[in-house]
Amino acid sequence: MTDSKDALINIEDIHKVFVTEEVETHALSGVHLKIQKGEYVSIAGPSGCGKSTLLSIMGLLDSPTKGDYWLNGSPAAELSASQRARIRNREVGFIFQSFNLIGDLTVYENVELPLTYRRMPKAERKQRVQTALERVAMAHRMKHYPSQLSGGQQQRVAVARALAGTPAILLADEPTGNLDSANGKAVMDLLAELHQEGATICMVTHDERYAHYAQRTVYLFDGRIVDEEQAAKEQIA
Repeated sequence: MTDSKDALINIEDIHKVFVTEEVETHALSGVHLKIQKGEYVSIAGPSGCGKSTLLSIMGLLDSPTKGDYWLNGSPAAELSASQRARIRNREVGFIFQSFNLIGDLTVYENVELPLTYRRMPKAERKQRVQTALERVAMAHRMKHYPSQLSGGQQQRVAVARALAGTPAILLADEPTGNLDSANGKAVMDLLAELHQEGATICMVTHDERYAHYAQRTVYLFDGRIVDEEQAAKEQIA
């Protein structure tokens, strides 16, 4: 496997089986996937096909039952729990469908929190938070709480939180799932802008409209990749 370090994400024959008392559920069955630095890839498919499971493995939130995974050249199977946590904090930016903002913290504090875990100096944290919030046009709301924001605004804050750590890759799990069409498009346009500026993005979606924002779409069905297509050049120019 001489090419395992060539890709930012390299997945080889990943399987994931969830076992309960009576049932074995094969969430992923022999998935192979590579994502290069600077790519924008969407993973599409119906609910229950394994999309979020695959994203969780990519983000080191879960481990495969079988198969090999390298993130930025590091074999995930050899990482300790503390190493996995450190990589999640420093190299992966997560954007969730449910925003996952902390209600008791202001917008500023929500974006700052992951940087605090790094023991980053206060002045650097301030600069990064300010820059990230300006990037998503939410700097004017930094003293507000999540409950005072619309869904679209909360998702912009979640994007800022992911960006502030300058991660190697942004992982977005149904980032428009709780938004109306106008706010959904606004968030997708923001992700497209970030990609044009050099961000590497992998997004899970079941919405065909949004899947086509990516350069490449991988289609998952019953835990397997069943198709893949490149976006037309005019779509990604």
